[in-house]
Amino acid sequence: MSDIKTESAVPSARESKGGRDSDSRHEQGHTQIADGVVAKIAGMAAREIGGVHAMGGGAARVVGAVRDAVSGGSSSGSVAQGVSVEVGERQAAVDIDLVVEYGAAIQDLAAAVRRNVTHAVERMTGLEVTEINIRVDDIHLPGDDESADRGDSEPRVQ
Repeated sequence: MSDIKTESAVPSARESKGGRDSDSRHEQGHTQIADGVVAKIAGMAAREIGGVHAMGGGAARVVGAVRDAVSGGSSSGSVAQGVSVEVGERQAAVDIDLVVEYGAAIQDLAAAVRRNVTHAVERMTGLEVTEINIRVDDIHLPGDDESADRGDSEPRVQ
C-alpha cells in the first residue's frame, strides 16, 4: 500500500512558510490584511451559525436597511455589519453584535459563533484570534417580521 499525499494549490496561511502575520514579509514582498477583510470573514462565519438572526445593533441595522434601499440591493459592506476588529501584525481581536432567534440557547450559540469565527479567521488569514467578544443586542420573536410587513397602521382604539 502506498500513501498518496495531496497538496492544495494554495496553502492556507497556517501552512505557508511565513506563518501567522498580517503584514507577512517574505523574500518576494509582503502581504497586508486589512481590518475590513477580517471583519467580513468574521461576519460571514457568524452568520453561518443557526440561531443568528441578524448582525449589529438597532441603529446599525436601520442604517444598513437604508443603505441597501438606496443602492438597490444588498451591499457587500453589510457583511461586516455588527463586526469590529483590531488587527495587529500576528493577532486579531473581534467584537460582534448579534440578534438571536427566540428559543436559541444564547451561551451555546455564542460558543458556536466563537468557534466558527476563530476557525475561519485563522484558516483564511493566518492571524491568531486572541478574543471574540459577543454582545447580544436583541432577540427576534416569532411574528416580528409579519407585523413589520403589515405596517400595523390600524389604530388599536377609537
